[in-house]
Amino acid sequence: MTKVLVHIELEGDDVAAVSYQLLGLARKLSGQDGKVDALLVAAEAQDHLPALGIANRAFTLSGESAAAYLPEVHLKALVEAARQSQPDIVLTAYSSAGLDLAAAAAAAGDFSLVAYCEEAERDENGLIVTSQLYGGRLVARSRVVLPALLSVIPGAFDEAAGRMSGAPEAVDLAHHLDLSQQRMRLVEVTAPEGGDVDITKAEALVCIGRGIGGKDNIEEAEELAELLGAEIAGSRPVIDSGWLPKTRQVGKSGMKVAPRLYFCLGVSGAPEHLEGMRDAGFIVAVNKDPAAPIFEVAHLGTTCDLFDLLPALADRLRQTAP
Repeated sequence: MTKVLVHIELEGDDVAAVSYQLLGLARKLSGQDGKVDALLVAAEAQDHLPALGIANRAFTLSGESAAAYLPEVHLKALVEAARQSQPDIVLTAYSSAGLDLAAAAAAAGDFSLVAYCEEAERDENGLIVTSQLYGGRLVARSRVVLPALLSVIPGAFDEAAGRMSGAPEAVDLAHHLDLSQQRMRLVEVTAPEGGDVDITKAEALVCIGRGIGGKDNIEEAEELAELLGAEIAGSRPVIDSGWLPKTRQVGKSGMKVAPRLYFCLGVSGAPEHLEGMRDAGFIVAVNKDPAAPIFEVAHLGTTCDLFDLLPALADRLRQTAP
């Protein structure tokens, strides 16, 4: 019998989409006769239990110390949940919280650790795990001896597979943890400023990446966006360079989008970016590198020079415009 423990994250007042993906993966890895445990740290953890119906048992920590995300509180809770659960596999998201927790929890519980996971399957000796490295340019397959902790790329697994209403058995961790001596405290939460447009609601997006070359070249992409009736967006390197505002960033640390048309120019397709756009209806990719990971999800792609393509495509769109 295989037992899997899942660290649950929240987005606002709801269970995060990636946590449902992990729960679905947990059920797959545990098999027909296995067990799935979940760990939920939240101000009112019991309020979220009905959303975790796919789990057999849920370890919870509630109260003031659990109200805001503090790494040391989540780590203590995860280590204690693992002690009680004795899982074969622990699943965390490759997220901001997961980056805090995965290595420390693996060391504390003497688990093997594999990061950047995009696929995992059981075999008679343990696990075969596929990971993306170096922005997706290298794919590594690892044979992992159990017990193991996997840090999973958000968007790699089906969210619907983990959604099931129910009432898992609840186990309160409060009496097993000493939280009286905390070295961290929440000072404040700073939310990003609102933008001029909500790209998550756009029917079409033209997304630019590092391959656009510089801020002065964005005008050509904006012209294409206008002709397509699309909004302009950018990958993280574009945002970090200050070429577009943060509110137009697509990816794990930006916005998750699902437009009918996603036209990307000079975007390599790092895992963090793919997480934010893989659900788009039709993906067009322009990148001179034929090995760019973006081509793995694109429905249509070309390796031509985007600065040759943009004026030609703009002229054709003007000719066919009503």
